[in-house]
Amino acid sequence: MELALVQLDIEPSAVEANLDRASDAVADAASDGADLVALPEQFVVGFFAFDDYPDHAAGLDDPLFDRLAAMAADNGVGLVAGSTVEDLAASAAAGYDVPAAEGYANTAVVFDREGQQRGVYRKHHLFGYESAESELLVPGETLGVVDFAGVTVGVTTCYDLRFPALYRRLVDRGVDLVVVPSAWPYPRIEHWETLGRARAIESLCYVAAVNGVGSFPAAETTLCGRSAVYDPWGTPRVRAGDEPATLHAEIDPDEVASVRDSFPALDDRRSDRWT
Repeated sequence: MELALVQLDIEPSAVEANLDRASDAVADAASDGADLVALPEQFVVGFFAFDDYPDHAAGLDDPLFDRLAAMAADNGVGLVAGSTVEDLAASAAAGYDVPAAEGYANTAVVFDREGQQRGVYRKHHLFGYESAESELLVPGETLGVVDFAGVTVGVTTCYDLRFPALYRRLVDRGVDLVVVPSAWPYPRIEHWETLGRARAIESLCYVAAVNGVGSFPAAETTLCGRSAVYDPWGTPRVRAGDEPATLHAEIDPDEVASVRDSFPALDDRRSDRWT
């Protein structure tokens, strides 16, 4: 399966411009042979545009998600639609299972080639340091795991990278690949690159960390880019700089199985002895 990571230039609160850029990039990735395309965290409104979250929150039956579904269906690709601000009350009214009856969540939706919603992941770990995310949003409670093109795909989001127990749960669900839509800012580049590699090494699976680029003057913050795909040994297969880019990498579940067979570290876990 060929994966494409779209390192998108995200303008704060420029919803239509961001969606247009995303649509064009998905189409280009599909024409270059991608089977599955991933977009960054909060690519619609911009992660640090906190004041605008309520105005752009949408339930999972909102026309916004129809538009994202069309990006997948029109191009015949799967789509990890980065994340958006989900209106939980609206989703609940539409019959979706939600972690709270009201409020907002940082939500990534996975679409198949026909544009059908196949997975929903709400960010578990909400960032509080110099960020209003933990004050504004409700954390998710369920894992995001889908099967696509013979690959078991897990989804986590940005700050989740700092919490390896979540990735152990995904390993127990048999993931071959974890896609990590993110809005990782300067100056923590070393953290970004180290944590992505570490999660791949300890999980013996692919980790695809897709970041955005662009500045948020109101928050005095700039996203650092540097999206990458790490293989099951933690070796970067492809990496970007801090400019808009689309990365392509082949994801082979047989390689995951082979690495886990030749280096069976996961079999040596002693979780039964923890107290």
